[in-house]
Parts: sequence; C-alpha cells; structure tokens
Amino acid sequence: QVRLEESGGGSAPAGGSLSLSCAASEGLLSAYALGWIRQAPGKELEFVAVVSWSGATSYYSDSVKGRFTASRDTAKRTVYLQMNSLKPEDTAVYYCVADLYIDDIRSGHRNRSDFWGQGIQVTVSS
Repeated sequence: QVRLEESGGGSAPAGGSLSLSCAASEGLLSAYALGWIRQAPGKELEFVAVVSWSGATSYYSDSVKGRFTASRDTAKRTVYLQMNSLKPEDTAVYYCVADLYIDDIRSGHRNRSDFWGQGIQVTVSS
C-alpha cells in the first residue's frame, strides 16, 4: 500500500512563510502526479497545487498562485510546497495527494485522488 507522509507546516504570522514536504513510500510509481489539497475549518476541500511526474507541468489554484510554489524530486518520491506571503485564509489542514491524472487532483474531490496523506496543520495568524 502506498503511504504519503507530510512534514513541516506549523504556525506563522500573516506575510510569513512555511514549507511542507511529503514523502511517498516505494510503492508509488514515478508516473503519479503529486499535489496538495487543503481543508479549512468549516470549508470544503480545496485544490492547492499539483506537479506532474516529470516536474515539467504544474498547476495552482487562483487563491495561491504567485505565493505558493510546488516542486518534486521524483527519485526521492517527494513533493514540496513552499508557501510565501501567507494569509489567514491559508489556515487549513493540508493533505498530500497522489494520482495518475493531474485533473483528478485539480478537482479537489476526495474520491478522485488515489492516495492521501494524513494531513498536516498550517495556521496563519492575523
């Protein structure tokens, strides 16, 4: 079974920065896209970012574009999310997700992404 383990995150003031990383187990095929989906308190799941297997293609939600940067190291089976210029509305549980299809991750729907991490808290104060 593929396992995704998030690390990093934590708390930061508005305007600050945080980073996340997600390491996948050996069972994850290199062809899988890796990305991030978040859920703020009382809100629906929201797509954040995704990177293709090669790292050549990436997509971001409009809410984070220009502030967050996703990258991956396929050999290390790891995806990263650098979060700059944080806003209080970025406060959420962030889930690392993996799927063969980029659009499945971009949908933000839980039942369209094959693998999910346990989630990690990101808190941004005003």
